[in-house]
Amino acid sequence: MEEKLMRKLGSGSLDFDAYFSEKAKAMKASEIRELLKLVESGDVISLAGGLPAPETFPVETIRKITAEVLTSHADKALQYGTTKGFTPLRLALAEWMKNRYAIPTSKVDIMIVAGSQQALDLIGRVFINPGDVVVVEGPTYLAALNAFKYYDPRFISIPMDDEGMKVELLEEKLEQLRREGKKVKFVYTVSTFQNPAGVTMSLERRKRLVELADEYDFLIVEDNPYSELRYSGEPIPPIKHFDDQGRVLYLGTFSKILAPGFRLGWITGSPHFIRKIEIAKQAVDLCANTFGQVIAWKYVEEGYLDEHIEEIVEFYRPRRDAMLEALEEYMPEGVRWTRPDGGMFIWVTLPEGIDTKLMAEKAIRKGVAYVPGEAFFAHREVKNTMRLNFTYVPEETIREGVKRLAQVIEDEMKALRG
Repeated sequence: MEEKLMRKLGSGSLDFDAYFSEKAKAMKASEIRELLKLVESGDVISLAGGLPAPETFPVETIRKITAEVLTSHADKALQYGTTKGFTPLRLALAEWMKNRYAIPTSKVDIMIVAGSQQALDLIGRVFINPGDVVVVEGPTYLAALNAFKYYDPRFISIPMDDEGMKVELLEEKLEQLRREGKKVKFVYTVSTFQNPAGVTMSLERRKRLVELADEYDFLIVEDNPYSELRYSGEPIPPIKHFDDQGRVLYLGTFSKILAPGFRLGWITGSPHFIRKIEIAKQAVDLCANTFGQVIAWKYVEEGYLDEHIEEIVEFYRPRRDAMLEALEEYMPEGVRWTRPDGGMFIWVTLPEGIDTKLMAEKAIRKGVAYVPGEAFFAHREVKNTMRLNFTYVPEETIREGVKRLAQVIEDEMKALRG
């Protein structure tokens, strides 16, 4: 439909592309979003998206809170709000983070944003000059790469293992840059149940990363949308917990613990940084969705958030287990995958020589979809990986999807062997 409309509008003499800025010309659509368009048509099991299960949305709680808000707080909920966010929500989040993560509210400020994605763009807008060095994990969150890329940084990608970013390799790179007279502006990490790999940075590496930030004078952007979705193992404090100098900007979101449709997230950081980010946001949208903020405030303030987290953890754990069991049962020898303690994703690595981007259409024809791993690398150098999501479809569907995918992979491996 969109392509037909574009062809129709472009049939005249006007050169539409000539009016775009150079940055706009360089923009590319999200590969995940484009892939999901293909999945929507036909009988395809999608292990591709990063969507929460709709069954987990707290519909009745939202209905109750909404009625209360419209009865008692409509004057605030339906009005413009401040750019920094609805003050009662900010205070409630500060208290929740202090109780949950032992992050002292006296040292931080909180600003409400239109989802973590807006936070990433604002961070790029405020902190990145063209050519600045930004360190990311390899692989890393695709939408963060897209947000930062607009501001023309130089990406350096640090490999990961089962304990997250290899901080010792980061230290080697930092020392090399120092010898070259260069420095890192910030390190971006999805520290817990990483997207796309599902791994969690160890406690020791978190502490060491903060030490390196102090020693080499850079910031840390900690994106933490998944840490509450823990199905096994013991919780690890956020990197922000160890931040004594105000170097860590912490990103949280309601998308996984309330509902993504509210498009609400928050940034926690030094008041000096938050103030500049607030000024940048004023030019973008004036304020986040006030109605949603007031609902989110009641959701946190009245204790629904902690209750709901327990419920969604119990809902998702069998789906995580089902995918791990199916991978063990169906995947051919030579295929490796991560075993996350939480989150939404499992990262699969195939033998060298298989290009999962080229294989994706074959998989869709077999009735299963995944996200090729290439897009999650800053320099797109790794071709034989994929991301699987286990939260969106039921256990039996997960098993069938993995079975179909294993057959596609087996066919590719046979073709590779000749």
